[in-house]
Amino acid sequence: MLNISSCSLAIIYSVFAVANWGAPSVVSVCGPRTSMVIGAVMYCLFIAVFIYPMVWALYLGSVLIGLGAAVIWTAQGSFLTTNSTQETIGRNSGIFWALLQCSLLFGNLFVWQEFSGKETIDSKTRIQVYVVLLVVCCVGTLMLFVLRNRRPEDRSDLLNVNSGDQAGEGPLQAFKRSIQLLKTKEMLLLGLCFAYTGFELTFFSGVYGTCIGNTKAFGDQAKSLIGISGAFIGAGEILGGAAFGLGGKLTNRHGRDPIILFGFIVHMTAYYLIYINLPQSSPISDIVNDASYYPVLIDSNKYLAILCSFLLGLGDSSFNTQVYSILGFMFPEDSAPAFALFKFVQSLTAAAGFFYSTYLLLQWQLLILVVFGVAGTLAFFEVEWKTASASRKGYTQIG
Repeated sequence: MLNISSCSLAIIYSVFAVANWGAPSVVSVCGPRTSMVIGAVMYCLFIAVFIYPMVWALYLGSVLIGLGAAVIWTAQGSFLTTNSTQETIGRNSGIFWALLQCSLLFGNLFVWQEFSGKETIDSKTRIQVYVVLLVVCCVGTLMLFVLRNRRPEDRSDLLNVNSGDQAGEGPLQAFKRSIQLLKTKEMLLLGLCFAYTGFELTFFSGVYGTCIGNTKAFGDQAKSLIGISGAFIGAGEILGGAAFGLGGKLTNRHGRDPIILFGFIVHMTAYYLIYINLPQSSPISDIVNDASYYPVLIDSNKYLAILCSFLLGLGDSSFNTQVYSILGFMFPEDSAPAFALFKFVQSLTAAAGFFYSTYLLLQWQLLILVVFGVAGTLAFFEVEWKTASASRKGYTQIG
């Protein structure tokens, strides 16, 4: 089953990465709201596969959700931008992120409650869980139909980087704009930050839970702690998104870089604590008895592990909310191509992270995160400072 799940993840992220190049064209033709509905339907179909799972259906569903993810992420980034102004883009990004990550908290708590005390998952429990998830997904899809259209005053004061008149843009032009944006200095610098969000996404969503579950010092609680860890990651995401959303006026006054710096410090602290708390071989379940199994400096502590889960979520919300904010601010007329490029780079590095996660010891995976974290943070600072300077001088176009 491990090979099937790994193959499914590989298909999802591979299709996701490639499909991001076509997503702006879909959004250009269908519009952001209709595109989000199309993507959401793909998610519903993927969830439905697990009610009566078959290998071929899982692989087909992986392709569908890869396509749907590219469309829905690009469309919701575009929708967020077109319904925001310079004053509200930071607030809206934070609120969006907090609401999005509620699924991580409540979903993990629901699954933990349903699976608690069960060594194997029987068909009745599996069907019950996935039917509930499917119903929630369908209701969410229907809610997309009540979203408003763009107001005339939205986007009027946002920057526009390297862009001309995009009125009447067609699908081919949307694709060409993606290529053009990729060549800009601003997007190349932000690409380092995008890459970091992909690596850390893989770590907190897949690797860290495995590390906790493979830590023998946690005894019989090791596996159940995985669900609790996911819930605390979600709590950190929600708290960060809500705080940065409600503090949108402070962001407008002081810029996005303090929040990125805060997220960087939080993540570096989490990585250090994880390094000293968990076994170096914990990402690799096959290695359990050699000397590298034991923690580096301290005995493994489950409470410290859960604290790190919260810090991982809080730091992730810092980076993602500000990436959404700066993309919406800099590329109001090219929001679909800009967000597609963001997700393209993020999905590529996430896929790379899933690949090496089963081969590298924990210390080397943390080193990769630290290196890209430093590079991504510095690159974001460079773009933010240039954007802030241009905005103060009254420029509406860079380059």
